[in-house]
Amino acid sequence: MALVSIITPSWNVERFIEETVASVLVQTFRDWELLIADDCSTDRTPAIVAEIGARDPRVKLIRMPKNGGPALARQAAIDNAEGRYLAFLDSDDLWLPTKLEHQLSFARDKRAALSYTAFRRIDEANTMAGRLIEVPAELSYDQLLKNTSIATLTALVDRQISGPVAMTNEGYDDFCLWLSILRRGHIAHGLNEDLARYRVRGSSVSSRPVRSAKWVWNIYRNVEHLPLLKSAWCFGHWSARAWLKRRQF
Repeated sequence: MALVSIITPSWNVERFIEETVASVLVQTFRDWELLIADDCSTDRTPAIVAEIGARDPRVKLIRMPKNGGPALARQAAIDNAEGRYLAFLDSDDLWLPTKLEHQLSFARDKRAALSYTAFRRIDEANTMAGRLIEVPAELSYDQLLKNTSIATLTALVDRQISGPVAMTNEGYDDFCLWLSILRRGHIAHGLNEDLARYRVRGSSVSSRPVRSAKWVWNIYRNVEHLPLLKSAWCFGHWSARAWLKRRQF
């Protein structure tokens, strides 16, 4: 049974999936399984994953019965996960080789239900874009409501500490998950070390700030059920931080 289960939804990423998987295969920490839940891709994505899995059985393909979006694909991977720890890696992003080793050591030292790391952005051609995106040392539930610091590809959840892990089928389902963990009273811990590469594509959520803002507002009001004034207060802080982060690109 693997100690770390890596959760990866995929859909039509034949250009990037092999490189993403390769960044897992070279991890200095080896006790992992990679669960790739393919959301009915129409390109060669599932075939590429299956070919890699035939060579390394730690790479496991899960085929979704119908296209339902990343939240449902992530949940399918979580439902099949064996590991105590859940790490999240989207299908076009990359990890540096020591990501799991360093973050696991950090998470154990902090006894962190949820931890996250610094990262850098890259474009579709793997060109570095912008400076290191640094992270705060700690985030509580109330602080995370106003913050954009936990990037999906940097998150690590210790299920023995966090309690149940379930995705919410909303835009920014990852943000919903982090909030659900911290709402229980946990503190998220940040490792300010450059360990990941977040790929920005023309079709990515980060390229659509208006849609992103609508999703966050919906989470405040309809998922977290915050009062209107608190929602507005948190949204103002979140918007300012999101703007500053985009300027770093």
